[in-house]
Amino acid sequence: MAVQLTKHSFTVEEFHRMAETRILTEDSRVELVEGDLIEMTPIGSRHAACVDRLNRLFSKYVGEAAIVRVQNPISVSRHTELQPDLVLARPKPDFYAEAHPGPEAILLVVEVAETSLAVDREVKVPLYAQAGIIEVWLVALPHGHIEVYRDPTSTGYRQVRTVGSEQTLSPIMLPQIVLPIASVLS
Repeated sequence: MAVQLTKHSFTVEEFHRMAETRILTEDSRVELVEGDLIEMTPIGSRHAACVDRLNRLFSKYVGEAAIVRVQNPISVSRHTELQPDLVLARPKPDFYAEAHPGPEAILLVVEVAETSLAVDREVKVPLYAQAGIIEVWLVALPHGHIEVYRDPTSTGYRQVRTVGSEQTLSPIMLPQIVLPIASVLS
């Protein structure tokens, strides 16, 4: 006889209440993915170094055009709140003190993947597309390239291309920023 279990799908609001009541703490490395609490993979030194390089590069070039957010939450939908490695968000005087930025405020999401490549590509990137996030870069450290996703639809991104270490890349919403891929991957 099969036993049917009832699952509870959490909302972002409930997720935040779990943090407020200390069910989840700042040390809880979880994301809310389509209502489920998902444990995040540990951050290795190579991954951390890449995020630090991206932070330095974007902070140097972005100026007042965007806010550089590193490993901070974004609200993707009513049941999904993710913590991308880096986000360029539209400027806002309060730096999103009242609420995490949603899809309309996001100019670029960057996910760095060392051990999480499959999850980032098969779970997170489609969620970003469904939310209408304009552009996602997936830094595939094991392969030494960046996958660029643009033109979101409800089923994925229409434009997907791979950029190698000998090339440069610019965010579609901030074309004045030109990053040599080698400086991101080294």
